[in-house]
Amino acid sequence: MSFVYSELKVGDSNNFQKTITVADITLFAAISGDFNPMHVSAQFAKKTQYKQRIAHGALTSGLISAVIANTFPASIYISQYVEYLAPVFIDDTITAIIVCKEKLGKGRVRLQTKCINQNDVLVVDGEAIVRLARDR
Repeated sequence: MSFVYSELKVGDSNNFQKTITVADITLFAAISGDFNPMHVSAQFAKKTQYKQRIAHGALTSGLISAVIANTFPASIYISQYVEYLAPVFIDDTITAIIVCKEKLGKGRVRLQTKCINQNDVLVVDGEAIVRLARDR
């Protein structure tokens, strides 16, 4: 499912789902330069409150970018507000969801953005402003 601005209605939604793997975390650490041991060291993470490695917050919220790109080809991401509410672990299946909350004019839309895990726990909540292609 893909939309341009002229076709989109308030309430329209879409999602993208991915299971987080060790490889995802390793590659994200390499790309971002974020080698926090909470993400990359099982030995370190065992001694923390989570008892295991957690995914980078930006890796998880990056799934929102995926659903936006897949839903709105040729869109431009203007802003994103994100709250990280719960940890994401290796083998968690995360569903990123966007909902059109408002058409702002000039091709811009306000989206509710969130990520939930396989247990329906809200792990990321936020809002994005995106500029869409106006017509096909």
